[in-house]
Amino acid sequence: SWLQSLAEQQAQTTAYEYVSLRELQAWVNNGRSLFDCLLVFESYPVAADLFQGQTAFRLEEVQFNEWTHFPLTLLVSEGTEITITAKYRSEHISAAAVGRLLDHLKNAVVGIEQNPQGRLQDISLLSTQETQQLADWNRTQTEYPLDQTLPDLLTQQAETSPNATAVVFEDQFLTYQELHQRANQLAHHLQSQGISAEHRVGIYFQRSLTMMVAILAVVKAGAAYVPLDPDYPAARLQWMLKDANMAAVLTDKILDLPPLSETVVSIDVADGSQQPETAPLHGLTPDSSVYVIYTSGSTGQPKGVINTQRGLVNRLWWMQAAYGLTEQDRVLQKTPLSFDVSVWELFWPLLNGATLVIAKPGGHKDSAYLGQTIRQRQITSLHFVPSMLAAFLEAPDVGSCTTLERVICSGEALSPALQKQFFEKLPNTELHNLYGPTEAAIDVTAWQCQPGETTVPIGRPIANTQVYILDQDNNPVPVGIPGELHIGGVGVARGYLNRPELTGERFLKGGMRKAKGEEDSSFILHPSSLLYKTGDLARYRSDGAIEYLGRRDFQVKLRGVRIELGEIEAALDEHPTVQQSAVLLRDDMPGGPMLVAYVAGADESDASLKQRLTAFLKQRLADAMVPQVFVAMESMPLTPNGKLDRRALPQPEHRANVEKILPRNSTETDIAAIWQALLQLDVVGIHDNFFGLGGHSLTATRMNTRLRKQFELDLPLHSVFEYPTVAALAVHIDALRVATKPTESPTGHKEIEL
Repeated sequence: SWLQSLAEQQAQTTAYEYVSLRELQAWVNNGRSLFDCLLVFESYPVAADLFQGQTAFRLEEVQFNEWTHFPLTLLVSEGTEITITAKYRSEHISAAAVGRLLDHLKNAVVGIEQNPQGRLQDISLLSTQETQQLADWNRTQTEYPLDQTLPDLLTQQAETSPNATAVVFEDQFLTYQELHQRANQLAHHLQSQGISAEHRVGIYFQRSLTMMVAILAVVKAGAAYVPLDPDYPAARLQWMLKDANMAAVLTDKILDLPPLSETVVSIDVADGSQQPETAPLHGLTPDSSVYVIYTSGSTGQPKGVINTQRGLVNRLWWMQAAYGLTEQDRVLQKTPLSFDVSVWELFWPLLNGATLVIAKPGGHKDSAYLGQTIRQRQITSLHFVPSMLAAFLEAPDVGSCTTLERVICSGEALSPALQKQFFEKLPNTELHNLYGPTEAAIDVTAWQCQPGETTVPIGRPIANTQVYILDQDNNPVPVGIPGELHIGGVGVARGYLNRPELTGERFLKGGMRKAKGEEDSSFILHPSSLLYKTGDLARYRSDGAIEYLGRRDFQVKLRGVRIELGEIEAALDEHPTVQQSAVLLRDDMPGGPMLVAYVAGADESDASLKQRLTAFLKQRLADAMVPQVFVAMESMPLTPNGKLDRRALPQPEHRANVEKILPRNSTETDIAAIWQALLQLDVVGIHDNFFGLGGHSLTATRMNTRLRKQFELDLPLHSVFEYPTVAALAVHIDALRVATKPTESPTGHKEIEL
């Protein structure tokens, strides 16, 4: 049994009892403590016949009062009953947490005593009160019209406010009536091509009015739209076209679409101009698919996630109930369509009579453009990935964005430091932290941040959504204990497109154990319900809010992009010079977190290694998935059992191939100083490439903000990409300063510089 095995292991250690704890710590942990809690089992067996006939001398109720320097010490003593005593330091652990721990130990001991032949995984640590509390936190049932579909709800709003402005892009706009008339015409044309419910239609556009018309048309035709990012490499797009078995692709004439399969039809938005302007019949049900978004896959190819009408409608109804858009609100759409945040950006305002303002292509990376757009268009709501929010807050005029009522954050962890900075710059604007994987309808938990808070949880479940934190045996874990986050409720996606095995692994049917004494059905899934296994680690706070703790696998998030490291490694392994590869997201790099690729088989002295592998990967992966640093290895480090030891992979060293030339004038000096601060470098040469030093699109945005402030110059963001060295950028900046400097003519004549 488990207890017998434990006793045997303990007995084997007696041979080494002569070794002191101090010696052990010196040998294996540089003198630092090996643990922070201590369990002492006190057992003093005495033969009963020793006291036979003795009445004059007796010891009763012997107690010990010992203290250790550890934050927590548990003393277990046996007699006619087992007593467990906890001694703790209040600056490290709270009385409530210690109380819960003792209750859990009691429940475990009682469970073993009541069923000594049972399995450990069947023992519940939770008390009846705790189990009920977890159930109460998941009581999110809310009456929404979930029997209605998205196109019907959108049409109802258009009929309510036909003359209101629905969508704005630069100097163009459409009223609700105009938008729906154009979308209806295109939807009729799609249906004339045989496209209807459960068909998939690709959307291949840069941001524009036409993009919105196309997406709305697909939804009205009853099909599911599939975003195809124009920035993706052709090979990735072609694979998605084939995998999704698309009935058609809607595109703009200005974009070059990769070669299509013979079965895929390319349709221009103008093709429906002769069709009726009335809303078409669609034949949808709440369980019909509404969009398919591809996310990184560990097997080397992206995987498509199928979300449903019911899930999306629930998510949009909850958002309106939580934040209450009005007809005076303006929502900025700036997220690429390949991220599911774009879904609520597109449809939330159009369901509630507000105005959707579409950012220009590439505008989501430009802090100066975003600030200008917020002020000019009087934006009231928008979304930021936390890393981009940090870059936006660096803009000197961010405080003038006074129309902002709320900022929604999601996509990666929101730090307390960034929350503090936000409220310092925008004290009258709400900040909300949301969480949700692509495998659910956008977001599943929400939290409103408050000034002065020292932590930022991901919040509590939204309406008609359940969140369970479970151990490896699918048992609910107590408050404060880490476990894997699972999602249930109407927002859970249908599964992965064409991946039944993976769907079965990650989307569990009624997959949670029923806790002892729990009779409430709201806590236990219906046998036909899906429970999505996220792979994210989390824990409950005592107030029911959930804290995100990271991942339990090799999936990472970089600047809001979800990345399976296995997909990058699979692409690298296809290169003829790579024998083996490993990719890490390292947080200890100059300039912030970045992807680092380790490759075995390549020549360590090959200066062109990064250039060749980067070009190779750019043909197969999205830009955000291409590592910025490549390390050539003679061989990969291995664990004792022969597996790759990722922890032993070395930190890359930046080695200059040429002697650095230091700045020669004030412009170069100022630029180099900004680079050094951003990339955390001691020295920057004038011929160093910003991106070669570890810069990326986000740090380029921050650099552009600082350059504009330093030189008091309206410097376009694309300049830092066109002139990536200190020397080239300095020449460009000096030229702009000369061109924009007012010219004074002593004769009173106006001079024009050609």
